[in-house]
Amino acid sequence: MNKNAGIYIAGHRGMVGSAILRNMQRRGYTNFILRTHAGLDLTDQAAVDAFFAAERPEYVFLAAARVGGIMANLTFRADFIYTNLMIQSNVIRAAFANGVKKLLFLGSTCIYPRETPQPMKEESLLDSPLEYTNEPYAIAKIAGIRMCESYNLQYGTNYIAVMPTNLYGPYDNFDPYTSHVLPAIMRKLHWAGCLSRRDMDMLRRDLDARPVKGVTGRSSETEITGVLKDCGVSAGEVTLWGTGKPLREFLWSEEMADASVYIMENVDFADLRPEGGEVRNTHINIGTGKELSIRELAERISDAAGFEGRLSFDASKPDGTMRKLTDVSRLHALGWRHTIEIDEGIRRLYKWYTQSISSN
Repeated sequence: MNKNAGIYIAGHRGMVGSAILRNMQRRGYTNFILRTHAGLDLTDQAAVDAFFAAERPEYVFLAAARVGGIMANLTFRADFIYTNLMIQSNVIRAAFANGVKKLLFLGSTCIYPRETPQPMKEESLLDSPLEYTNEPYAIAKIAGIRMCESYNLQYGTNYIAVMPTNLYGPYDNFDPYTSHVLPAIMRKLHWAGCLSRRDMDMLRRDLDARPVKGVTGRSSETEITGVLKDCGVSAGEVTLWGTGKPLREFLWSEEMADASVYIMENVDFADLRPEGGEVRNTHINIGTGKELSIRELAERISDAAGFEGRLSFDASKPDGTMRKLTDVSRLHALGWRHTIEIDEGIRRLYKWYTQSISSN
């Protein structure tokens, strides 16, 4: 890619999109085309078409999506499938109509079946039923993969789909009701640490920075302890959903950004297309190939947050898929590997999180 090429990053304010922007700036790219949700509703086809026709980006990173953890996926099933289908369909179609040279579509490893063999290979897509808790989101992302492949096959475009494992990092969503597992656990343990140290000032600053269900740092102590209790948090104990037994893989978001830019610069659809026969599952898993249990994850976050209380698990709540480990051999063969391990990433994120509270 030319350093002055017009580059549109859809979702540039999100955790991954913002990391992609920072990564590209460090590499010397200068011509970014950016819009907030308020400036461009990606579910509005006419607005997306007008934007692409006016701006004519040469390269597109499609990192915009509606995302969330188990609770959000279960509660907003219709919203998850509709919003994600609309966003990706509008952007991919407009990219083709306006001559975009290359597009990178970001999905998720939740596309794989619940009982697929581990580690999950790209070829395992659609080989058995999906996990029920996130099925609508997964179906939307699978449609995005097939849409990229179909445009490539019919029109000769160069659209690549990448499927990251569980991501965490700066600018993540830390709302305990809608976030993914790692930031949700981190915030709950941070709250519990504040309660055990009787540091209500820090707790109030936390809620001012990121209100929860209308509760802020200016709310009454009764309101604050009430919302914390609803999230399973007390001074001496934090209760988390599920059994703690599911195994998960985690990748630092800034490394996901680095992998994305690397692929955009060095990999084409032609490199992924098999010789002869049917063309499918040309997407690329992005991950570490390493895993740990949710209980182990919570214990490591406890250490980083300095929480010395009790961790318990509510087995009446869903676990989700019991194991989701990616096979990253395709990624490694293409020349990219991760370097930041989970313990270092947790320390980095907790430091970033506490600094983000202090700066508000």
